[in-house]
Amino acid sequence: MAELGAGLEDLLLRVPNVPDETAPAGRTAEQNMEVRSWGQKPSFDFQPKPHWEVGEKLGILDFARAAKISGHGFTVMKGLGARLERALIAYMLDLATANGYTEVAVPYLVNRDAMRGTGQLPKLEADMYRLPEDDLFLIPTAEVPVTNLHSGETLQAADLPIKYCCYSACFRREAGSYGKDTRGMVRVHQFDKVELVKIVREEESAAEHEKLVADAERVLQGLGLHYRVLLLCRGDMSFAAARCYDIELWAPGLDRFLEVSSCSNFRDFQARRMGLKYKDGQAKPKFCHTLNGSGTALPRLVVAIIENGQQKDGSIVLPEKLRPYMGGLEKIAPA
Repeated sequence: MAELGAGLEDLLLRVPNVPDETAPAGRTAEQNMEVRSWGQKPSFDFQPKPHWEVGEKLGILDFARAAKISGHGFTVMKGLGARLERALIAYMLDLATANGYTEVAVPYLVNRDAMRGTGQLPKLEADMYRLPEDDLFLIPTAEVPVTNLHSGETLQAADLPIKYCCYSACFRREAGSYGKDTRGMVRVHQFDKVELVKIVREEESAAEHEKLVADAERVLQGLGLHYRVLLLCRGDMSFAAARCYDIELWAPGLDRFLEVSSCSNFRDFQARRMGLKYKDGQAKPKFCHTLNGSGTALPRLVVAIIENGQQKDGSIVLPEKLRPYMGGLEKIAPA
């Protein structure tokens, strides 16, 4: 019975979440539904270049040396490039905390239970970096440690919603992405991100999801970047999501949109896996609903800032909101 029970649990852990009834039908990204857009595509009187050309000429990106020390799929940011990334992290955390999120700093290594709780294991283990001697995993997103902060707990309804923001590095093998976006910063194995996580009551779940998307959008609106919001079809959502919006930034040098945030409502899917409940008075405890979204991921945001802000002379005009974090600097110019 113990052997059969373990096999049954493994099978059940591989069953994805049930899509919300409002999620569009469909199997591929082409069937996602655009629900809104913000801003306009910039116009240029020259042919815009991809970020790797602009960044390498300015000396703020170094892909060759990153490949020398780590292999392909990594980036070295130098000088004002490194400062730009640090400025973006500070800007996003300040914005999130001003909107009621509590900042947390968490470990980058988590155990198997934490990865199972948020849905990465067992199905996605091939995409994760694992330290076999300790059976610990490098986090693919801060969602894992932050959501698991309350695993196994029964919270009080009066204390919900709980809203956390967290900066972390993220690590993904991208095992199923061989040959995709091999140049530049679009698909990398290590990247920085500010994550937004919510733990809410069942009846507030849908409304808090919309607020979460608005919080992620506020980051991009402050930077003046053109984006669109897509409601994902059922076949394009992640394993654990019941309903999901993707936010995509326009990258003129690449001539396409790039996803910078996925805002997901997992309903009680993750909470059941990690034993996370809440109690309202004398009523029987219920499973919490969990939500998370990128607020936002750094590499593609940096791509958009470089490609949208590029000038004919090779410089990059910085968004006004970032200038205080850059010591008042208005542009990154050639030496």
